[in-house]
Amino acid sequence: MNEKNIPKHVAIILDGNGRWAKKYGQPRSFGHYQGGRNLFKVAKIAQNLGIEKLSVYAFSTENWKRPKEEVDYLMSKPVELFHENKHRMHEINYKITFAGRRDRFSPELLDVINTIEKETKDFNGFELTLCVDYGSYDEIIRAVNELEKPITESDLVSKLMVKEPVDLLIRTSGEMRLSNFLLWQVSYAEFYFTKVHWPAFSEKELKKAIKSYQQRHRRFGGLK
Repeated sequence: MNEKNIPKHVAIILDGNGRWAKKYGQPRSFGHYQGGRNLFKVAKIAQNLGIEKLSVYAFSTENWKRPKEEVDYLMSKPVELFHENKHRMHEINYKITFAGRRDRFSPELLDVINTIEKETKDFNGFELTLCVDYGSYDEIIRAVNELEKPITESDLVSKLMVKEPVDLLIRTSGEMRLSNFLLWQVSYAEFYFTKVHWPAFSEKELKKAIKSYQQRHRRFGGLK
């Protein structure tokens, strides 16, 4: 792997938690729990590799259509885990931000989100963005509605929830679609699809994706 050609912004569609759990005869909630644990492992690996920003698709605006029991788990478990591990916040040495709607969360979950962002806001060098209740259609419509004049590209970008263009987009679990994730930001990203389910996505898999990225010739519409 060429350490001088590391993508600055990597986005990952976290897919396959339920299928991974089913493979081991466990309920879908177990897959989501292990997927959450794996997220912070991969974030630390990304930071150590020199990636500047990692944006992950954790819960989409369409995921509310899933069974109520699953949605309730996904909305309540983070609150429970945060309070269990609040004493370990000092171990996080990077910025954590959230992108997406916030009007459909419980007050308890909103409090956790605001606390995490406040506690990590002064860290520089690496940022983990959790896209929760996020959809790219929703993001772009909201950005346009905030602008009351003829707009330029930079005007629109200034209102997006995630402003940095993506260099490398990874999707786990074998699916090969974007699913309404960062449609503006991935316009010139390199795509990497793997059949590995998210809970099993490891340092080895991340390095394989980066090596694939480094073999591409990014021309941004021009010639090289």
